[in-house]
Amino acid sequence: MKKWLQKTLIVAVAFLTLGAISPNHQFWTSLQEKDQAKQAEQPPKITDYSIGLTDTYVYDQLEEQAISEEESLIASAKELSYAKFGTKIGPVIADEFDEVIFPKIEEAIYMTFESTGNLHKRRLAITEKPAGDYAEKIFNVYDVADGKDVIRFHVRTEKRPQDGYFYNFHYHTAEDSFVAHHSIGDIYWSKNTPPKWLS
Repeated sequence: MKKWLQKTLIVAVAFLTLGAISPNHQFWTSLQEKDQAKQAEQPPKITDYSIGLTDTYVYDQLEEQAISEEESLIASAKELSYAKFGTKIGPVIADEFDEVIFPKIEEAIYMTFESTGNLHKRRLAITEKPAGDYAEKIFNVYDVADGKDVIRFHVRTEKRPQDGYFYNFHYHTAEDSFVAHHSIGDIYWSKNTPPKWLS
């Protein structure tokens, strides 16, 4: 058998079985032409392979899809946060945001995923545009099926007498109709008035 055809078959078998079956070299030598010396030296051996699929494969795929949705949401959350900060605020608070605030945002998103249950049945997405000016909204996580918000992330600019300006990061959940204020943390700006968001 020609080498290129043999190699093509090996690749096809590996691809179709997702690498679960490795080609037996004895099988390939039996396909070689009869005038080759290897054919005369070794009698062909046939090995029977079987593969069993269970429901865990489907479950694993659904779990991987849910994990990839979570990771996509987390990446979008960070991207939207920095979009809200803009080029004036972002570089100043980036380090503290990455070390202190964002891990807590990430934790809140994961808790939201866990509390929604049936991850493979419910899809969550993130809003695409943070609010500018001095508005609080960073982003909202919502259920794609009904379009209702599940959790809202905000940052408020606070002026504290004698101390200056702080950014207060917090979130609201649908469980209490977005009434409760769940604090994530504060980042100090300075005593000077901070620029507007998205600037």
